[in-house]
Amino acid sequence: MGTDIRIGGSPGNEFPGTAGSGPDEARRPVWAAGRSETAIYKSPPRRAFGGGARRCILASRQIRPGAETAATLGTLTPMTTTQPHILLVEDDREISALVARYLRANECRVSLAGDGAAMDKVLADARVDLVVLDLMLPGEDGLSLCRRLRAASRIPILMLTAKAEEIDRIIGLEIGADDYLGKPFNPRELLARIRAILRRGSAAEAETEEGVRRLHFLGWTLDISLRQLLSPEEARIAITGAEFDLLHALCLRPGRVLSRDQLLDLTQGRAAGPFERSIDVLISRIRQKIEPDPRNPEIIRTIRSGGYLFTPEVTRT
Repeated sequence: MGTDIRIGGSPGNEFPGTAGSGPDEARRPVWAAGRSETAIYKSPPRRAFGGGARRCILASRQIRPGAETAATLGTLTPMTTTQPHILLVEDDREISALVARYLRANECRVSLAGDGAAMDKVLADARVDLVVLDLMLPGEDGLSLCRRLRAASRIPILMLTAKAEEIDRIIGLEIGADDYLGKPFNPRELLARIRAILRRGSAAEAETEEGVRRLHFLGWTLDISLRQLLSPEEARIAITGAEFDLLHALCLRPGRVLSRDQLLDLTQGRAAGPFERSIDVLISRIRQKIEPDPRNPEIIRTIRSGGYLFTPEVTRT
């Protein structure tokens, strides 16, 4: 069985273990703040993490401080030969160090920032492919930084939040984040979500290379190469990465009823979770921008017990 790795726990959170040495007990080392110890948990192995130093379940062997390796954490197949540049904005140094090591072991280039000022400096000095942004930061918080980033650029944003309530996830999407991940999290899931977001951008670029640059419907234009939405008056309409991906998926399948599960898979791939309400939120936001009457939508219709139907004829140029 694989190793269960969780980062960024808080008091009261419990997670089942996966690696055991026998039917009655599981022996695991626990890495915490530059030390190692072996912990034995009775079956079923469960452990609450949080408070003080962050702890992470690793493979069933002793780990020397500072010697966390790709083999220890478990690597995934490299996505591309070119390393994507990931900016991790997180004020917890232990979480930052552990996540950075994992991403670097999986063919990513990583820059770290502990607050908004440090984030701005990295963005000013280098090209960044994706920002992993913690919600709770000192000074300017993650929500404010996300709004500011989205207003100034189309850079993908994956938000980390310790809040697991549905409303907090909705807010994260509404302020412009492309995806979210709740703490505590498995770094493999974080990597999978990062890759899914970057893949969607690559797919749009590939389609552009094949000659399809723009999709047109009812005077509206979806510019694939620039990832922009233009009104019939050719005004640029503010649109987040997640909104663009969903509208793009609908435009490519006009006249077809698509379920929420299908739309999640088309826009988020294997990183998609069971949070179907995110599709409803995005549809509502898109309707506010393109429907003459968002309360009585005609462009994107809701099909009861079915999903959504994109009604206009779409042309490609």
